[in-house]
Amino acid sequence: MEKSKKAIGAGIALAAIAAAATYFLTGKRGIENRAKIEAWTLKMKGEVLIKMRELKVLNREAYCALVDEVAVRYERVGRVSAAEMRHLTEELKGAWSHISKQIK
Repeated sequence: MEKSKKAIGAGIALAAIAAAATYFLTGKRGIENRAKIEAWTLKMKGEVLIKMRELKVLNREAYCALVDEVAVRYERVGRVSAAEMRHLTEELKGAWSHISKQIK
């Protein structure tokens, strides 16, 4: 029983991560802006995806806190304008609706 719960949990987490990756890289904004995306945005999105795997509980609050944590690190780099960072952070947080659909 315990193993099946862990397997189901792992499957749900994997589905959520796959949904997030798909949305970030091929979603509506991804198709429209792929040519405009700078390297740091992809790195930031990738880091969010990697850290999602480390979360024990994947819910909206934990996901938004994770996005904020990663955003703070990228703000310190200095090559990112406040407007760009705000836009990307809002986009990442908005992706929760797509990710949560995969979890259910």
